Amino acid sequence: MPHQTLMATYAPPEILFERGEGSYLITKEGERYLDFISGIAVTGFGHSHPHLVGALKDQADKYWHTSNMFRVEQGEQLADRLCKHSFADRVFFGNSGAEAVEAGLKIMRRYHYDRGDTKRTRIIGMENAFHGRTIATVAAAGNPSHIKGFFTGDLECDHVPFGDIDALRAAISDETAGVILEPVQGEGGVLPAPKGYLEAVRALCDETGILMMVDEIQCGMGRTGKLFAYEWSDIEPDILSSAKGLGGGFPIGACLATEKAAACMVIGTHGSTFGGNPLATAVGNAVLDLLLEDGFLQQVQETVETLRQGLVELTQKHPHVISDVQGLGLMLGVKCVVPNTELLARLRDARLLSGRAGTDILRLLPPLNLSEEDLAKGLRIIDDVCTDWK
Repeated sequence: MPHQTLMATYAPPEILFERGEGSYLITKEGERYLDFISGIAVTGFGHSHPHLVGALKDQADKYWHTSNMFRVEQGEQLADRLCKHSFADRVFFGNSGAEAVEAGLKIMRRYHYDRGDTKRTRIIGMENAFHGRTIATVAAAGNPSHIKGFFTGDLECDHVPFGDIDALRAAISDETAGVILEPVQGEGGVLPAPKGYLEAVRALCDETGILMMVDEIQCGMGRTGKLFAYEWSDIEPDILSSAKGLGGGFPIGACLATEKAAACMVIGTHGSTFGGNPLATAVGNAVLDLLLEDGFLQQVQETVETLRQGLVELTQKHPHVISDVQGLGLMLGVKCVVPNTELLARLRDARLLSGRAGTDILRLLPPLNLSEEDLAKGLRIIDDVCTDWK
């Protein structure tokens, strides 16, 4: 039950954590839970990582906030580094993934407006997508259950099946401003884009003069074994939204864009009081320090192979409980034969934290620096729970 003074928008279990250490969350009673959900792909380096804690404490001792009325050195450094290691030329900082997506949606529309093509205001999103819970991001994703009671009409958003390039081509009109998609759909079932799909979308956007935006809020920042998930394809987007893992647990969002796309965002077109504040960007730089260490992303890819193979073996051992493994990198979905909510609850009772996606997927998002010991322990817990299933 939610706490009586909190709005009842969540229904957390009756567990209260007091602290975290590495891959574990620990209750006041000292019960240790192995964390394979990472705050939904946020705490990519686990809990209380000394480099991240040190960066936050160092900045907290200096100053916290000035607003964007003044330059923020840490934000400028983080923007420089994100651009250096991606397709982007410009960055806008906000406080969340939804804000990062909102900035991208505004860019796609304003880009055409500044070119005199004022009809191009419609955005094409993908079915089963998730981009946040603001009005604009809900409209872009189009989930009826998220829209209900909040607005009527389509708010100039169209939707096509994920992975269907013919449906996308048919949906583009002379009113289309751009396309938004997740390289790996998170809430929709941990589904990677089909092979060649991102390249086909890029070519179609170039052909029709519209912009391509990738939402990497969940799948970015090393989660798939590369800094950004689009790098697994032979493309560069026009716009990218990032958040979650970018702050390692501290709230931050970023909208990355090419010079061509971002040129329309001039003084007065957008803003954020807290966006890019010294605390958030200091931690963001510390996260990049770790992600960009020589060999780290290769290490993530090796961890992926071990975890994925272990999960595949468990589906073969327990086909009455779990049947398949999907996803990319350390963003994995286990297809459930039993109700995924019940499997999640039983794993939690066994001290393993996981999540769910769609109607039948158990979602696993462990820390990127997961140790061999904790990886083996996680697989053992899943094995034990499946073995005892009745």
